[in-house]
Amino acid sequence: MSSSSHKIRVMVVDDSALMRKLISDILTKDPELEVVTTAMDGLFALKKIPQVRPDVITLDLDMPRMDGLTALRYIVHDYQIPVVLVSSLTTTGGNLTLQGLALGAVDFVTKPQDAISAHIHEIARELIWKVKIASRVSLKKVRRSAMAAAPVKPVAPVMKRTPRGALKKVVAIGISTGGPNAISYMLPLLPEEFPAGILIVQHMPEGFTEMFANRLNQTCQLTVKEARDGDRLLPGTVLIAPGNKHLKVTRIHGQGVAVLSSSPPVNGHRPSADVLFDSVSQEFGPNVIGVIMTGMGEDGARGLGRIKAAGGYTLAQDEETCVVFGMPKVAMEMGNVNEVSSLDNLADRLEALVAGEEVTMHVERRA
Repeated sequence: MSSSSHKIRVMVVDDSALMRKLISDILTKDPELEVVTTAMDGLFALKKIPQVRPDVITLDLDMPRMDGLTALRYIVHDYQIPVVLVSSLTTTGGNLTLQGLALGAVDFVTKPQDAISAHIHEIARELIWKVKIASRVSLKKVRRSAMAAAPVKPVAPVMKRTPRGALKKVVAIGISTGGPNAISYMLPLLPEEFPAGILIVQHMPEGFTEMFANRLNQTCQLTVKEARDGDRLLPGTVLIAPGNKHLKVTRIHGQGVAVLSSSPPVNGHRPSADVLFDSVSQEFGPNVIGVIMTGMGEDGARGLGRIKAAGGYTLAQDEETCVVFGMPKVAMEMGNVNEVSSLDNLADRLEALVAGEEVTMHVERRA
């Protein structure tokens, strides 16, 4: 961009002077970004916002005086400024991050440990990319997505039953930016007796996916867990791809089994929705329902086409309910989507499609 007036204006909020400098240095290396100010805690940030009017705020969550979650509430509701969380890779940091997303943060990145960290270049690339995405996101959609997920109440803390019956279908879901809230809204709407196994690729760093799965398991009638090598694909069970691992499936004695892989990233992602979609289309063909949901980029768009070509059925989340209408849009433009559904209706559509003949009927009618 030729003029700084057209740059994306960023405020960096962190209680560590080292982190403020490191994050600022990362962002200012991109010609489209400008760090207009920094703040050492939430109170300073709230005082500076009216003066500098940033387009995006990067926000640490663990800070003195006013913590990040409290500041986030004010930023989202009073100033309507998109926020990218910068989170430490700890259990506490992970849980705070998931709470922050539920409060309306657009996305998050893992906090770099220092300027010579082995992954600093990956983190820098991801931070720049997510700040740019946040600057273009409709905060109204982010807040609506967060509010939709919030009312879901935890299920009673009882032992979940071992799934019974045959696996009727396999549901494979690819999702990215805006995904945690969308999944947190949709999955609790599915019944315990859901006769399909569900596989999910959510673009999320290593370490966070297990916390995310555990959190979902507390709010769903379904059993939700981070996938492990050898996990069986069972009705009423959800397997979430671990961060930094591709998720595939294979058949052993007719039983679907999860296989994790450290092969190179696809479309810049590991896990990749395309890898999952390719795998289920090969192993389960017409018995697959592929779903592509909110997210930036094109991961999953081609794999969705392979599910459709194998006789499976494909769904895309609609533009109105997507925080970022990227992945579904690309899949639709490629002609790889049988049906478009709002987030509100997606659980009902999955129940209906898994129930039986409707899958074949829809494919024939829309082919």
